[in-house]
Amino acid sequence: MKKKFFAVFFALLVLCTAVVPVFADEADDWNFSEEYPTAEPTGVTINVYNWGEYISNGTEGSLDVNAEFTRRTGIEVNYTTFDSNESLYSKLAGGGASYDVIVPSDYMISKLMNENMLAELDFSNIPNFEYIDEQFRNPDYDPENKFSVPYTWGTVGLFYNTDYVTEPVTSWSILWDEQYSGKILMFDNPRDAFAIAQERLGFSLNSTDESEWEQAAMLLKEQKPLVQAYVMDQIFDKMESGEAWLAPYYSGDAGTLVENNENIKFIVPEEGTNYFVDAMCIPATAEHKKEAELYINFMCDPEISGANMDFVGYATPETAAKDYLDPDAVANPIYYPDQDVLDRTEVFVNLPSETSNLLDTLWAEVKMGGPGQSAVLIAIILVFLAVYIAIIIWKKQKRKREMM
Repeated sequence: MKKKFFAVFFALLVLCTAVVPVFADEADDWNFSEEYPTAEPTGVTINVYNWGEYISNGTEGSLDVNAEFTRRTGIEVNYTTFDSNESLYSKLAGGGASYDVIVPSDYMISKLMNENMLAELDFSNIPNFEYIDEQFRNPDYDPENKFSVPYTWGTVGLFYNTDYVTEPVTSWSILWDEQYSGKILMFDNPRDAFAIAQERLGFSLNSTDESEWEQAAMLLKEQKPLVQAYVMDQIFDKMESGEAWLAPYYSGDAGTLVENNENIKFIVPEEGTNYFVDAMCIPATAEHKKEAELYINFMCDPEISGANMDFVGYATPETAAKDYLDPDAVANPIYYPDQDVLDRTEVFVNLPSETSNLLDTLWAEVKMGGPGQSAVLIAIILVFLAVYIAIIIWKKQKRKREMM
């Protein structure tokens, strides 16, 4: 999901009790050893599960955030990634792995809370929460702010290649334009894909009306013959190479696509879009809860948040962290849109189980090409099983006859 947007241009020095940015003499100098001595190893390793390409990792002169956390605390970080909220949920629900810090999106946080899969945070271990801006506190998905700390935020928009798309792009409807058949990408997750169809139809992204979801599904089925592929992070290679010309994706990734490719542009369509917040949480099954809270606190340090966001390209929920960002990025409406754009956005909330189940069914139909296709697939599987069982029975009976 997530990509860096440009190399870090300056180094940061900070006093322990105040946030005072000071530019270093050389760009990309991230040496904090004099300010923060190296800690002795604790023998503890925390497992962090985050979106792909969504943390400053030390490349191109950036700060290696996880390595710096380990150096300061002595706590090792085992860092792995996922590519959708749904895959994150499946991994947690399956119980096959243990994580200490996860970074789900707004609606998934609500779902995990409702299913008692998150631990309540001890904010005495997260004093840097004070830097989180008021507008990001007590959100609808976590109204008492007990289970999450905002990590980044952004919007969903539309990328297009001006070498091939020469008409003005203002609406989601262009993703249904037959002249771009085979050059259109779509999200490979149901919530984001359906949101685009819902925006086109003027429906709420959080509708519980079955007929509205069915209408959105029909629109996506009509679009399917035009779609080259349903993708997530593969968007970068496909758009940069010119293999695809149109693709919806997340605003922070404009750093990779727009900044590095003059022919690729980004807009928020006139119908509106999804406004999302990704936040740090601790699973109820975490083995190192206190250390996980220390990690979250570290990530909320304004200089760390600034260095991190400068690399990944997404908007920070901390005004104090903006002091450590390139001023051009802070002024860029792609990353920090104006109120007119924000007024046309809607945040996902967790859907009731009935609606969620309907969404899963309709998404399966969309991916398989049309209404009723999930039933057809089930029928094919049942026929296959019946034939397989019949063959097994026949072989057993044949062996019995041969032994007689």
